[in-house]
Amino acid sequence: MTVLPITIWGEPVLHRRAAEVEVFDDELRTLIADMFETNDAANGVGLAAPQVGVGKRIFVYKFANEDGAPPVGVLVNPVLTLSKVSGALPDPDEEEEGCLSFPGGQFPLKRAEWARVQGFDGHGQPVDFEATGWFARVIQHEYDHLDGKLYVNRLLDRYSRKAMKLAKKSGWGVPGLTWMPGVDPDPFGH
Repeated sequence: MTVLPITIWGEPVLHRRAAEVEVFDDELRTLIADMFETNDAANGVGLAAPQVGVGKRIFVYKFANEDGAPPVGVLVNPVLTLSKVSGALPDPDEEEEGCLSFPGGQFPLKRAEWARVQGFDGHGQPVDFEATGWFARVIQHEYDHLDGKLYVNRLLDRYSRKAMKLAKKSGWGVPGLTWMPGVDPDPFGH
């Protein structure tokens, strides 16, 4: 297994819809194994294929949950069903998100409290489970990557302005920027 570089906001693959996986083969399973290795090295709770420069509809997660879902898993070609998102303002202490492709930034975002995800594992076998609370947030966050969205694209204006200031200050927004988990400093201080 190989740790892969993580793309940073501005890399084109992060900002377009990922393609469906059509072949479940050893190459796909190697990518999935590398994504798990990369997610672990980055201390992440989830990682989508576009975050490692691959425009395919795949994400991995590692999140202990009370929903009966495996604490570690992969979703290939997932479909998401969500509960309604509350119209309340996000709680800055309880609903703050971060993203490995927007390293170091953390901002509040309101998400659905329940999600059902259906898709396939790396062998093409069906996967179907429900997620609540923070686990639902993780699933929504990773799924967004497959549609070319980062969580910062969903922020309220006041937080969006702060995020874009961070991006500008960091020199992001251009192709070719990555960071290497296990080599570069952990942007979230784990």
